Amino acid sequence: MRDGVRYGTPLLVALLVVELSDIIFAIDSVPAIYAVTDEPLVVFTSNIFAILGLRSLYFMLASVMDRFHLLKYDLALILIFVGLKMSWLNSAFGGKFPIGVSLGIILGILAVSMAASWWLPPKKRHDVVVA
Repeated sequence: MRDGVRYGTPLLVALLVVELSDIIFAIDSVPAIYAVTDEPLVVFTSNIFAILGLRSLYFMLASVMDRFHLLKYDLALILIFVGLKMSWLNSAFGGKFPIGVSLGIILGILAVSMAASWWLPPKKRHDVVVA
């Protein structure tokens, strides 16, 4: 407040953007949950818990991202695997690639990447400063 007038700060704009993205996520997921159930209570509570869980998961991941510097390569490998699974592996396995094998591959890629991030130090960046 200045001179009795309330002013908005950049933090207010950031808060509005975050809350708007939560609302968009909730609206976007309603058709997906209605594909599973027609019970309104389940739809409502699943959206509320998803929003609460995503926000806390984001802050948890943001605080440990410097520890897992190889995670971006790991996620690229997982996306490549999922793309191969949808386009080629499902048809190669009679229309259904085994879920247990798929989850095992994804968890294995995550485990290798996390272990490599712990054992291999991140490369030092040499930023060039031009005066």
